[in-house]
Amino acid sequence: MRAGTARLLLAAPLLAALLAGCGIRPTEVPTDFGAAPSRVPCSLAGPDAATQSAHGVPVQVFLLCGSSLVAVDRSVRVPDGTPDARRRVIVAQGLLDQLASSPSAAEKSAGYTTYVPGGVSVAGPGPKDPEDALRLSTAPDRLTSYALGQLVCTLSDSAATEGDGSVILGGPRPGPLRRYECTDDVRSRPGSVQPPTGAVDAG
Repeated sequence: MRAGTARLLLAAPLLAALLAGCGIRPTEVPTDFGAAPSRVPCSLAGPDAATQSAHGVPVQVFLLCGSSLVAVDRSVRVPDGTPDARRRVIVAQGLLDQLASSPSAAEKSAGYTTYVPGGVSVAGPGPKDPEDALRLSTAPDRLTSYALGQLVCTLSDSAATEGDGSVILGGPRPGPLRRYECTDDVRSRPGSVQPPTGAVDAG
């Protein structure tokens, strides 16, 4: 009886090891009991040379990975001596172009994508607009929730704005201007949470 018990005790660790070996490997990101857990690692093995440059202003843009917005490094070229007002528009257009570009092969492999459409241009404020306003060729409310979240979070903490977590956006004049904010909820759930917004007097 004692010999049988000993054999069972010795076999237990081996059985546990075999069962563990047949199980599901752990995911690379934490999961929870909310929305369907993402199996996308959302991380690159190293700097992506295809999307970075040794020249230009270092910036970050927000791409969609899984169900969240994740910042990735980019750069925007700005000519030396550019006046501040013009510099803001150049940076904003550069960021918009980066968002509209297809992610690199390495980013696609890691699960990144973008919803910002191509062909959208940006201009500085009109004669009676606040000096930090940016006007798009497409009204912001015509963008999808994902695209608007990407745009707001990218612009709101960049050299194109005041860097206070918000950005004043509008469509072509004389359309209204609104201040949009990038929040933790927007970054984590851009498909269901719209950036908080408030009216701005365009004069």
